[in-house]
Amino acid sequence: MAIPFKYNFRSVIVRRTGTLMAVLSVAATVAVFISVLALARGLESAFIGTGDPLNLVLIRQGSQVESNSSVDREQAQTIKYLDGVAKDSHGEPLASAELLVLVLLPRAGGEKAHILMRGVSPAGILLRPQVTLVDGRMFKTGLHEVIVSRTLAKRFGMALGQSLKLEGTTQWQVVGLTDGQGTAYESEIWTDVNMVMDEFRRTAYSSMLVRARDQGAALDLIKRIESDNRLKLQACNEIDYFNQQTSASLPIRFLGTFIALIMSVGACFAAMNAMYAQVAYRAREIGTLRVLGFRRQAVLLAFLMEAVLLAIVGGALGCLVALPVHGISTGTLNFNTFSELAFQFRITPLMLASGIGFAAFMGAFGGLLPAVMAARRPIVQSLRA
Repeated sequence: MAIPFKYNFRSVIVRRTGTLMAVLSVAATVAVFISVLALARGLESAFIGTGDPLNLVLIRQGSQVESNSSVDREQAQTIKYLDGVAKDSHGEPLASAELLVLVLLPRAGGEKAHILMRGVSPAGILLRPQVTLVDGRMFKTGLHEVIVSRTLAKRFGMALGQSLKLEGTTQWQVVGLTDGQGTAYESEIWTDVNMVMDEFRRTAYSSMLVRARDQGAALDLIKRIESDNRLKLQACNEIDYFNQQTSASLPIRFLGTFIALIMSVGACFAAMNAMYAQVAYRAREIGTLRVLGFRRQAVLLAFLMEAVLLAIVGGALGCLVALPVHGISTGTLNFNTFSELAFQFRITPLMLASGIGFAAFMGAFGGLLPAVMAARRPIVQSLRA
């Protein structure tokens, strides 16, 4: 025969101080746990949501990212006119030779960080329809003008019409703000590729972005480019390229999980102490329940269920505490390019469910030993307590 749930509920209300401490310990742990997952998820989303399956990224063989690659002008011209490359409405190939450089800029708080500056061609802008101009205008070729994402502009205190000193005494003017829809392009400054090459004294591009005519043409282009020993380039579709960059979130995920595990140990001990106190205070009640005919298994189940339910309440509270971080913009170091990566915290329903499950596990782990102690306690000893 099971012990009525109202017995557990009344006991929790009577001994609310210890109960509250256990609930708050679990809530704090779950809030940190979800916040870390949201941070890692937001960082991964910046890469996973970037790209088009028909766009191909071309970099030098052996390179991992565009910023340490090199594509010379002759290679770029050859690639543009390969069979299978899509063309625009004017019959021009949809291929963009681009240059990435690291520039140092002060954040709004004063400290400095490296930012990726991407020199693009008009075709490069057409190949990235997810990046839209939301304020100002597009930069003009042949001028020291740039466009930046709203997220980056906020983090680094940029504004329309502001001049940026990036290299030597040259001033670059911010003429437009963009919305990258949460993609990795929100962490870049864009301008004319030829101006970047002149300003930074580069004779070669970093990479190329090419649109294939269809999926079959994309596969053929990848095979042809990688098998041509004269080009010495490697190619992959844009989505796969950015998916490979999700390794940048691994250090954050590892550190956050480590902190959450340490806090979970404390939360388990808090739940365990609270339940041990409940067993000590309710010794006579336990003996009375046994006299009334409730078996040891029923006592064990009642105390274990109480610990798990308290932990679930704490988990739900932790989820509510963590929810406000959803959508908050932040940034971190991209360990692949060593530049600032702007992104937003992302909390998903699955993440909240994981937080509740994590809380239930802490409650079960912390409440198991006290529940066993309550079930094994002799009736006579309990009644004399």
